[in-house]
Amino acid sequence: MPRRNKSAPGPRPPRGRPRHRTQADSTLPIVALIGRPNVGKSSLFNRLVGGRPALVEDVPGVTRDRRYGLCNWDRAHFRVVDTGGLDPSAEGILGAMRAQTLRAVEEGAVLVFVLDAAEGVTAVDEDVANLLRRTGKPVLVAVNKVDSAKREGATSDAYGLGFKAVFPLSASHGRGVGDLLDAVIAELGSDARVTADWAPNGDADAVAPAEPSHPIRVAFVGKPNVGKSSLVNRLLGEDRVLVHDQPGTTRDPIDTAFRLGAQEFVLVDTAGLRRRRTVSSLTEAVSAKMARDQLARADVAALVIDAQQGATAEDARLASLIEESGRAAVIVFNKSDLVPRAEIDKRMKASREELAFIGYAPFLLTSAATGRGVTDIAKQAITVYEQWSRRVPTSDLNRHFEEMIAHRPPPSGSAGRHVRMYYATQAAICPPTFFVSTNVPEAVGLPYRRYLANQLRKVYGFSGSPIKLALRPHRKKGKFHLKNDDEKR
Repeated sequence: MPRRNKSAPGPRPPRGRPRHRTQADSTLPIVALIGRPNVGKSSLFNRLVGGRPALVEDVPGVTRDRRYGLCNWDRAHFRVVDTGGLDPSAEGILGAMRAQTLRAVEEGAVLVFVLDAAEGVTAVDEDVANLLRRTGKPVLVAVNKVDSAKREGATSDAYGLGFKAVFPLSASHGRGVGDLLDAVIAELGSDARVTADWAPNGDADAVAPAEPSHPIRVAFVGKPNVGKSSLVNRLLGEDRVLVHDQPGTTRDPIDTAFRLGAQEFVLVDTAGLRRRRTVSSLTEAVSAKMARDQLARADVAALVIDAQQGATAEDARLASLIEESGRAAVIVFNKSDLVPRAEIDKRMKASREELAFIGYAPFLLTSAATGRGVTDIAKQAITVYEQWSRRVPTSDLNRHFEEMIAHRPPPSGSAGRHVRMYYATQAAICPPTFFVSTNVPEAVGLPYRRYLANQLRKVYGFSGSPIKLALRPHRKKGKFHLKNDDEKR
C-alpha cells in the first residue's frame, strides 16, 4: 500500500493521535506490543486505540492479559493487542503472563518491540529480541520514553539488537508515534483495511459507520478469585484470559467477542471487587473503579459467587450495585464441583435469602473446571436481555393495571385523603420504566410500589430485569405539577 504523502493537502490525523473506531473487527490484522514489564506498552496501547482503556501504573506486571483495541491511521484500520511483560525466564504468575504474551506473538502480523530509553537495553530485552527474531515476523523497535530530543541518543543501544527499524517515541506525549504507525502500515501492506471515504467534510476525527446491530454485552463481576476469568475462558474454549490461583490476577476489564448460535456477545472479565477499606494499592483501586464503570456499559451483569462460600454480605453489596445500575442480572453459582451434592441445595437456598432483594435474577449452577452449566450463562443472558428490553402495549398494561388496583387499592394519604390511581404507561426500556399517574404521589409508600412492581412481574415476567416505577401527579387544568427534578426526568 502506498505511503501517505505527508505534504498533501486535506485533512489528516494529528501526529501521534490516530483516529479511533468504536467497533472491533475480528478480520483485521493484529499488531502486537511486546516487551519486558514496565516499559510503557499499555501507555502506547492507550495512545494507539484512544482514551485510557488500559490500566497504567509505574509498577511491573500491571497488565496481565491480552487486551485488544482498534487503531485507524490515515485510511487504514488494524487491531492492536497489549500484553503483559515478556520475561523468558519468569515463573509463577509472571510465567502465566508469558504464556499469554506468546499467544499474542503467534497472532501478530507485525510485532512492535517496546524498549525503555531511560533504562537502556537489559539482559531480558536481549532474550526477548532473540525470541522475536526466531518468529520470522516483521519486528519494529519502539524506544519509549524519549520525551525530548536530548534523549534520542539513548536509542543507539537499540540498534545493537539487530533490528533495522528503530523508532524513538514518547507514548505519553505522542512524540514519534506517527512515524511508527507509518512503518506499521507499510509492513501490513494490503492486509490493513482501507476506507475509501475517510474523513469527509474535513473532519480528522470522523469514524467509520457503526455496525448495524450490537452484541449483548455481558460483564462478569464478583469478589476476587471466584472464577470469573475461568468462566470466560471456558465459554471461549481457550485460555484467552489469565487464570491463576492468586486473587486479583485480573486488573484491566477484558473485552472478548463471542458467538452462541446466531447471537453475538461481548464478554467482559472485570477485576475482583472488595470493600474499599481492604483495597491495598492504587492499582487495585483503579481496577475496581474500572470494573464498576463496566456495569454502566453492560447490558447484562453476571454476578459470580463461590459456591464453597455461598453468598456473603460482600456479594450482597455487589448485587446492590448491579440493581442500582439498572442492568439485567444473572447470578452464577460457580465452583459447584468443589461442593458435596448434599450441600449444594442448602447453600443455594441460603444465598437466595441473602440476595432476596434481587430475587428476580435467575440462579445458575456452574463449574468452570468441568464446564457444567457454563453455556447456560450465555443462553440466560439472551433471555434476560430480551426481558430487559421488553415494551408492553399501553392498552394491555392498563387493562391489567386496573385489575391490580381493584385487587388491592392504594392506602389513604395523610389526613385521610383518598389516593386514586388513574393510568400507567411504560416510559422506557433497558430497564423497563413505568410512569403511574396518581392524585397524591407522595402518599404512595414503598410497600405499595413494591406491590405494583411484583404484580407487573407476575403478569409480564421481566425475569432478570429490574423494574423502575415513577409516580406522577395527575394532570390538572392542562398542566403537570411535578414535585421534583426526578419526576421531571
